Amino acid sequence: MAGMKSLKKRRRIQVIAAATVALLIAAVLIGYGFRDGINLYRSPTQVTEAAPDPDEYFQLGGLVKDGSIVNRHGVEFDFVITDGAAEIPVSYVGRDPRPDLFTEGQGTIAKGYYRDGRFEARDLLAKHDETYMPREVMDTLKETGVYQDPNS
Repeated sequence: MAGMKSLKKRRRIQVIAAATVALLIAAVLIGYGFRDGINLYRSPTQVTEAAPDPDEYFQLGGLVKDGSIVNRHGVEFDFVITDGAAEIPVSYVGRDPRPDLFTEGQGTIAKGYYRDGRFEARDLLAKHDETYMPREVMDTLKETGVYQDPNS
């Protein structure tokens, strides 16, 4: 009988050890994912205050400045993202046509790289409804007085 008890105990220890290892791996992977995710979003003000590394892929969010869209060849075009305090010139160099909702004065998120004072956008997200706008963009726009809450 003594052998059965120690076998169960050993099995339980193995299960606990395996669960601990799995939890550690999960924690490391989540931490690694967040390492990129935390820096993933920046406002124009944050970019002007501390320019990201040219190899860092991140999201730049704000409003498309009125009168700033300039068409180039193919699907490429230039525009300016502003948060009311700072402006960042953007060149869209992606493959997809411009999103339908992408218009001047609307919120957008550009994904790409900031190089030589210009943001090279690989992807664009355009949202008409301010409820889709990232909280960080809203906070920046409220701070700079660009956005007034329609409910207030």
